[in-house]
Amino acid sequence: MRLRRAVIDALVRHARDQAPLECCGLLIGSPGVVEESYPVQNLRNSRVAFQVDPAGHFTAIRKARDRGLAVVGAYHSHPTSEAVPSETDLREANDPYLLHVIVSLRGAEPVLRGYRITTETAVEVELRIADEASSDSRSAISD
Repeated sequence: MRLRRAVIDALVRHARDQAPLECCGLLIGSPGVVEESYPVQNLRNSRVAFQVDPAGHFTAIRKARDRGLAVVGAYHSHPTSEAVPSETDLREANDPYLLHVIVSLRGAEPVLRGYRITTETAVEVELRIADEASSDSRSAISD
Protein backbone atom coordinates (compact mmCIF):
# COMPACT_ATOMS: atom_id res chain seq x y z
CA MET A 1 0.00 0.00 0.00
CA ARG A 2 1.28 3.45 -0.87
CA LEU A 3 0.78 6.48 1.36
CA ARG A 4 1.26 10.08 0.29
CA ARG A 5 4.07 11.84 2.19
CA ALA A 6 1.51 14.40 3.42
CA VAL A 7 -0.51 11.55 4.97
CA ILE A 8 2.54 10.16 6.76
CA ASP A 9 3.37 13.63 8.08
CA ALA A 10 -0.25 14.17 9.23
CA LEU A 11 -0.37 10.82 11.07
CA VAL A 12 2.90 11.51 12.89
CA ARG A 13 1.78 15.05 13.76
CA HIS A 14 -1.57 13.77 15.09
CA ALA A 15 0.16 11.07 17.17
CA ARG A 16 2.58 13.61 18.67
CA ASP A 17 -0.21 16.14 19.35
CA GLN A 18 -2.28 13.56 21.24
CA ALA A 19 0.57 11.89 23.16
CA PRO A 20 0.62 10.45 25.74
CA LEU A 21 -2.88 9.33 24.66
CA GLU A 22 -3.55 7.20 21.61
CA CYS A 23 -4.86 9.09 18.59
CA CYS A 24 -7.04 7.59 15.87
CA GLY A 25 -8.51 8.38 12.50
CA LEU A 26 -9.49 7.12 9.08
CA LEU A 27 -7.53 6.72 5.85
CA ILE A 28 -9.10 7.89 2.61
CA GLY A 29 -8.02 6.77 -0.83
CA SER A 30 -8.45 4.29 -3.63
CA PRO A 31 -7.18 0.75 -4.13
CA GLY A 32 -3.46 0.75 -3.46
CA VAL A 33 -3.00 4.37 -2.34
CA VAL A 34 -3.94 6.44 0.72
CA GLU A 35 -4.56 10.01 -0.43
CA GLU A 36 -5.42 11.65 2.89
CA SER A 37 -6.13 11.07 6.55
CA TYR A 38 -9.11 12.16 8.59
CA PRO A 39 -8.42 12.48 12.34
CA VAL A 40 -11.29 11.60 14.66
CA GLN A 41 -11.81 11.70 18.40
CA ASN A 42 -10.64 8.73 20.44
CA LEU A 43 -13.73 8.11 22.57
CA ARG A 44 -11.69 6.08 25.06
CA ASN A 45 -9.32 8.96 25.81
CA SER A 46 -6.74 6.32 26.70
CA ARG A 47 -3.00 5.67 26.62
CA VAL A 48 -3.48 2.04 25.54
CA ALA A 49 -6.71 1.78 23.54
CA PHE A 50 -8.83 3.68 21.06
CA GLN A 51 -12.38 3.84 19.78
CA VAL A 52 -13.19 5.80 16.65
CA ASP A 53 -15.99 8.31 17.16
CA PRO A 54 -18.87 7.09 14.92
CA ALA A 55 -19.82 10.66 13.96
CA GLY A 56 -16.29 11.25 12.72
CA HIS A 57 -16.36 7.95 10.85
CA PHE A 58 -19.53 8.94 8.98
CA THR A 59 -18.09 12.37 8.18
CA ALA A 60 -14.98 10.67 6.73
CA ILE A 61 -17.18 8.42 4.59
CA ARG A 62 -19.09 11.41 3.22
CA LYS A 63 -15.88 13.37 2.60
CA ALA A 64 -14.37 10.42 0.74
CA ARG A 65 -17.48 9.86 -1.40
CA ASP A 66 -17.61 13.56 -2.31
CA ARG A 67 -14.14 13.14 -3.81
CA GLY A 68 -14.85 9.82 -5.53
CA LEU A 69 -12.74 7.97 -2.95
CA ALA A 70 -13.42 5.58 -0.07
CA VAL A 71 -12.38 4.93 3.51
CA VAL A 72 -9.65 2.33 2.93
CA GLY A 73 -8.32 2.05 6.44
CA ALA A 74 -7.88 3.35 9.93
CA TYR A 75 -4.90 4.46 11.96
CA HIS A 76 -3.98 4.87 15.58
CA SER A 77 -0.90 5.52 17.63
CA HIS A 78 1.08 3.58 20.18
CA PRO A 79 2.72 6.35 22.23
CA THR A 80 5.00 4.04 24.21
CA SER A 81 4.98 0.69 22.40
CA GLU A 82 6.02 -0.70 19.04
CA ALA A 83 3.97 -0.43 15.85
CA VAL A 84 2.57 -3.91 16.35
CA PRO A 85 -1.12 -4.67 16.99
CA SER A 86 -1.95 -5.11 20.66
CA GLU A 87 -4.27 -7.83 21.93
CA THR A 88 -7.02 -5.20 22.05
CA ASP A 89 -6.30 -4.18 18.44
CA LEU A 90 -6.55 -7.81 17.34
CA ARG A 91 -9.71 -8.50 19.32
CA GLU A 92 -11.57 -5.37 18.20
CA ALA A 93 -10.67 -5.22 14.49
CA ASN A 94 -13.85 -5.92 12.53
CA ASP A 95 -13.03 -5.55 8.84
CA PRO A 96 -10.27 -7.70 7.34
CA TYR A 97 -10.21 -5.57 4.18
CA LEU A 98 -9.28 -2.32 5.94
CA LEU A 99 -5.68 -1.26 6.22
CA HIS A 100 -4.69 -0.66 9.85
CA VAL A 101 -1.73 1.70 10.25
CA ILE A 102 -0.05 2.00 13.63
CA VAL A 103 2.21 4.95 14.42
CA SER A 104 4.75 4.16 17.14
CA LEU A 105 6.37 7.00 19.07
CA ARG A 106 8.43 4.63 21.21
CA GLY A 107 11.83 5.33 19.68
CA ALA A 108 13.72 8.46 18.74
CA GLU A 109 11.95 8.51 15.36
CA PRO A 110 8.30 7.57 14.69
CA VAL A 111 7.68 4.25 12.91
CA LEU A 112 4.59 3.43 10.84
CA ARG A 113 3.53 -0.14 10.03
CA GLY A 114 0.46 -1.41 8.20
CA TYR A 115 -1.62 -4.54 8.79
CA ARG A 116 -4.67 -6.45 7.66
CA ILE A 117 -6.26 -7.89 10.77
CA THR A 118 -8.48 -10.95 10.61
CA THR A 119 -9.83 -13.00 13.49
CA GLU A 120 -7.05 -12.22 15.93
CA THR A 121 -4.31 -12.49 13.31
CA ALA A 122 -2.35 -9.57 11.88
CA VAL A 123 -0.64 -9.80 8.49
CA GLU A 124 1.82 -7.00 7.82
CA VAL A 125 1.22 -4.96 4.68
CA GLU A 126 4.14 -3.30 2.96
CA LEU A 127 3.89 0.49 3.22
CA ARG A 128 5.61 2.71 0.67
CA ILE A 129 5.77 6.43 0.18
CA ALA A 130 3.65 7.19 -2.89
CA ASP A 131 5.36 10.45 -3.84
CA GLU A 132 8.89 9.13 -4.08
CA ALA A 133 10.23 7.39 -7.16
CA SER A 134 12.27 4.76 -5.39
CA SER A 135 12.76 1.05 -5.70
CA ASP A 136 13.31 0.94 -1.93
CA SER A 137 10.11 -0.74 -0.71
CA ARG A 138 9.78 -0.79 3.04
CA SER A 139 7.38 -2.61 5.34
CA ALA A 140 7.97 0.02 8.02
CA ILE A 141 8.27 3.70 7.42
CA SER A 142 10.50 5.64 9.77
CA ASP A 143 10.18 9.37 9.77
